[in-house]
Amino acid sequence: MNDIAARLGEVGLPAPVAELAARHWDVVVVGGGHNGLTCAAYLARAGRSVLVLEARSRLGGAATLDRPFPDQRYVVSPCAYVIGLLDQTVIDELRLHDRGLEVYLADPQLWIPYDDGTAFAQWMDHDRTLNGLRELGFSQKDIDGYVAYEDLFDQIRIRLRKGAVDTWAVDAPGRAELEELLGHERLMCDVLFEASISDVLDEFVTDQRLKDALFGQGIIGTYAGPRDPGTAAVKLMHFAGEVLGHGAVWGYVRGGMGMVSFAIADAARDAGAVLATGLAVAEVLPGEGVRLDDGTLIRCGRVVSNADPKRLLGMLPRDAVPAPYRTRLEEWDIRSPVVKFNAALHRLPSWTAAPGETFMALGVVDVTTGLDAAQRAFATCDAGEPAVGFGEIYVQTGHDPTPAPEGRHLMSIFGQYAPYALTGGWEARRDEVARQFIDLVARFAPDFPDCLESYEVLGPPDIEARTGLTGGHIFQGEVRPDQMWTNRLRPRTEIPGVYLCGAATHPGGSVIALNGRNAARAVLADIGGVTTRRR
Repeated sequence: MNDIAARLGEVGLPAPVAELAARHWDVVVVGGGHNGLTCAAYLARAGRSVLVLEARSRLGGAATLDRPFPDQRYVVSPCAYVIGLLDQTVIDELRLHDRGLEVYLADPQLWIPYDDGTAFAQWMDHDRTLNGLRELGFSQKDIDGYVAYEDLFDQIRIRLRKGAVDTWAVDAPGRAELEELLGHERLMCDVLFEASISDVLDEFVTDQRLKDALFGQGIIGTYAGPRDPGTAAVKLMHFAGEVLGHGAVWGYVRGGMGMVSFAIADAARDAGAVLATGLAVAEVLPGEGVRLDDGTLIRCGRVVSNADPKRLLGMLPRDAVPAPYRTRLEEWDIRSPVVKFNAALHRLPSWTAAPGETFMALGVVDVTTGLDAAQRAFATCDAGEPAVGFGEIYVQTGHDPTPAPEGRHLMSIFGQYAPYALTGGWEARRDEVARQFIDLVARFAPDFPDCLESYEVLGPPDIEARTGLTGGHIFQGEVRPDQMWTNRLRPRTEIPGVYLCGAATHPGGSVIALNGRNAARAVLADIGGVTTRRR
């Protein structure tokens, strides 16, 4: 474990503020999330003087670690929860495994209990998955359809990421180029640009149990229901990565997802970047630098914002932003339906579909009331009411007991749906939303309420307050097709000398780190070449 990880990202000030302000920096990075740290690492490796300014007391942004419970021995990843898209190029170039990054593959990849006491399981062992489907009584046609469904997404992943060009690691290609890479195959193009996750499931399977088990991957973090256009592309984005050489899988990070950010921070610092926490930027002044909350001017040639685009817009002088670009940022869709339920457990719950078993704590569990109910839940959310009808559960301590007291467990649930503007307000209704989570899990694990030691409920406003993400949107904006590829924001803004490196840029949201790498590439190209100083 590197020393930044040992301090949970609380690096403090490397020097007095006056000393930081006395220098003229090549680049100031606003925000110490994983993409900002990645950008800083690559810029520093190229010989540029880089200062990272993080408003919070700790680095990591949405991929960090907190101690939210009365028992401070619990260390929780408050927002980001599993690893699946962190790019291997970044891992290798920044030597993240040497800096403490350790990953366990989730297995089962998905485990989804049904009301009748059975459960769907997607194992790393493909034959085991197929045998389980046969035991559940699925027809051979639906089993074959399930295999073809998963293969469709994997083939799109391979064509877009494993061919002559990795479309995530370059400037976003346009629709014509993407369709060419997909061989103009109708269904592949529909997945990328048009289809709902429900539409695609209907193409392959007829048994409602399979549809109810699989739709959730198309709505993660998305202000939409499973029947809404573009949700198939959400699943695609989430399954376009690799973990430990396995494509389209998920894993756990030892210590929690904050360890990803802390390993990247160690790489940035080792390359010469200066990291400072507890310093909030109030203004971005193109051509001059940034002004801190206390009025201090930090001078620099270029500013890279890891803050979301709306937050950056609020830091820029109005006359510095061209009107069309201002309109685009103002209209950027950051509505979020996501609620996080983080819990400390006395013990693991017992699931009706597998009484006494604990294997599900090694994987990812989805609890849901079904596809049609999820569509209704989204409509309820859109009307201002909470309706938690889907939850993706992970138990950090299944693989990794280190973030909890001995014999205890950590569970987090990534849930939908509840709106930012909740009728009556979040403070008045937080307990009601918590009860929806508890009841949803207890539907399949009746003793779950008895397992709870402590818990927190983070609605979109809470995520916004804790991480600085406007609207509480963990992807800095919707990842359906109308905000992806060339519709995603570019690292170069319309303001000279100002860049974006966060999840609002191509290739999209989640813990990827290519966003930061791509931004560094743009900055270095504009500076006029690379000066190699350190490895």
